[in-house]
Amino acid sequence: MEQYAAVLLWAIPSFLVLVVIEIVYGHLTNKQTYTLMDTLSSLSSGMTNTLKETLGLALVIISYPFILKNIALIELESSSALYFIAFICIDFASYWNHRLNHKINIFWNRHVIHHSSEEFNLACALRQSISSIFGFGALFLIPAAILGVPPKVISILAPLHLFGQFWYHTRHIGKLGWLEYILVTPSQHRVHHAINPIYIDKNLSAIFCIWDRLFGTFQEELNDEPPVYGVLKPVQTWNPIWINFQHFWAILTDAWYAKNWIDKLRVWFMPTGWRPKDVQERFPRTIIENVHLHKKHNPEYSFAQKAIGIFHFIVINLMILYFLSNFVEISNSLRMGLGFLIFGCIFSFTSLMDLHSWAIKFQFAWASLALIILWLPNLQFLFIEFQTVKIGLTFYFGISIILTNWNTLEAPTQTQRTN
Repeated sequence: MEQYAAVLLWAIPSFLVLVVIEIVYGHLTNKQTYTLMDTLSSLSSGMTNTLKETLGLALVIISYPFILKNIALIELESSSALYFIAFICIDFASYWNHRLNHKINIFWNRHVIHHSSEEFNLACALRQSISSIFGFGALFLIPAAILGVPPKVISILAPLHLFGQFWYHTRHIGKLGWLEYILVTPSQHRVHHAINPIYIDKNLSAIFCIWDRLFGTFQEELNDEPPVYGVLKPVQTWNPIWINFQHFWAILTDAWYAKNWIDKLRVWFMPTGWRPKDVQERFPRTIIENVHLHKKHNPEYSFAQKAIGIFHFIVINLMILYFLSNFVEISNSLRMGLGFLIFGCIFSFTSLMDLHSWAIKFQFAWASLALIILWLPNLQFLFIEFQTVKIGLTFYFGISIILTNWNTLEAPTQTQRTN
């Protein structure tokens, strides 16, 4: 975890710089692909995923070392060929894991956050899951295990493989000629994020598009069918924590209301979107039918609301960077405490962005509770070596309380902004 935190410490600022460059480019070319609240939601989602990964908030059901120990047939010698083969194996595993997430109801919950934005830009690449709390991805690495690829090689290449998927989340790069037959490109990934019927569940590869071409999931971007982004059941929220579990809640309620006990069980493992017939009749849900007439989630905000959202985002981002830069020195108990605190801050400020009637009261209560916890006599031992953290958080939550009196909630109004 310490090594991963160190990698993220330079990766996160790099991603943010590239996002800013894309925003500036979009402004200069009059082809802007960003909206403020959607961007804050995407970047906040990246924060929650960073916390989840660095805190190890997942249960590994089956690990790669376990599989390797039991089925390895040969052991490849350390060489550039080993790393190339291992990378191919990781990419192959990624394709099938990704395909599973798209095809099975419960596994879609692990992935819906990544598709939830109705925009398509570099920021939405950072919409990564916190709901994948059970780790079984090693099952798809069986080819690597058979070849005896060491776990250390997998752990080195896995983050590089993930970061290599960042660049193609953009609308500013067209088709790339012969590279379209080798690599996943922006054009191909625009198709993947689209909800047009012809594009649904296509282009599932991560780095090499060969898997889509081999297994029948490839679809070229068509000039006469512009991609429309999002999900067929729009999430209608900027809160990344709620987005992560929204689909799970929908399945849970369907299982609860289903009259047939078999339906209560199979709803979890049926194809994505399947619902028991009796539940569907009694509790219909809106699904986009004509993607080109769909209106994006686009509430109107006052200057004060925008400023408050930016303020919270900047401070929480500084918390994350401090958390990562001091990860080794911070005790496990303080790590968990700060992690929980940041999760709560993200939930609270994105609820404000959603214009919920209870959000201001929740923000006031959360900030007040945080201040009380920070100054509880029994917890002062946590901050003996980190007085700067205590003082900084005190100022932040104090200002948050003041801002709750400045912020005024307005009824969300959808503009006539179509895709």
